[in-house]
Amino acid sequence: MAEPLSAAAFLAALRAEGVKVVEVGNWRTHNRNSKGAWGPVHGVMIHHTVTKGTASTVALCRNGHSTLPGPLCHGVIAKDGVVHLVGYGRTNHAGLGDDDVLRAVIAEKALPADNEANTDGNARFYGFECENLGDGKDPWPAAQREAIVRASAAVLRAHRWGKGGDTSVIGHAEWQPGKVDPRGLAGGMDGIRKDVAERLKHAASWSPSAPAPKPPAPKPPAPKPPTTDERITALEKRVTALEKRK
Repeated sequence: MAEPLSAAAFLAALRAEGVKVVEVGNWRTHNRNSKGAWGPVHGVMIHHTVTKGTASTVALCRNGHSTLPGPLCHGVIAKDGVVHLVGYGRTNHAGLGDDDVLRAVIAEKALPADNEANTDGNARFYGFECENLGDGKDPWPAAQREAIVRASAAVLRAHRWGKGGDTSVIGHAEWQPGKVDPRGLAGGMDGIRKDVAERLKHAASWSPSAPAPKPPAPKPPAPKPPTTDERITALEKRVTALEKRK
């Protein structure tokens, strides 16, 4: 069981992990706490937005819509990797999901297939919505994927999760039957969990090493100067050629 981080601690954890953050309005107190519990928390959930355009996506996730009031997550991860914080506390992102999945998340064990929707996920998960159409074709830029990894690792590190396994980070599709997000993400959620686990082996300031640059191609050897014999032969050829022109 874990009490949620304070908004200040959440922000500090993200920044310490190298996440680029934009604070949107009164995000620290913008929540749905009046409608239900916030906590105990057990993990991080990743979504896609089915939207295009950062500004409109952030506005939607902050304000919600006619059938689902905002905030719809804690942070919006844009294509450029910037995380826009739109709410903190209970948010309408996870909905009802499978209690067997929740038990696996708490135990950091392998996730079972989700086949029930009987447990309130909004109380128990931090949520990040990622700007993507979710059609399996819209690209996930490397900066955005890296931000997903860093934001997830930041929360896990702050709570000291991830010591027994890697399933404290899940996708919406792994929580609620019928969901498909985050669709098309390189490596899927298994790849994200693997990269989060690798980050947690290092300090929060760590960055993966860039591939070593290829050594420059060797320069061709300089041509050897002609020998005396070669010079004489060339001279004789030029003389012969001139004589033929007479």
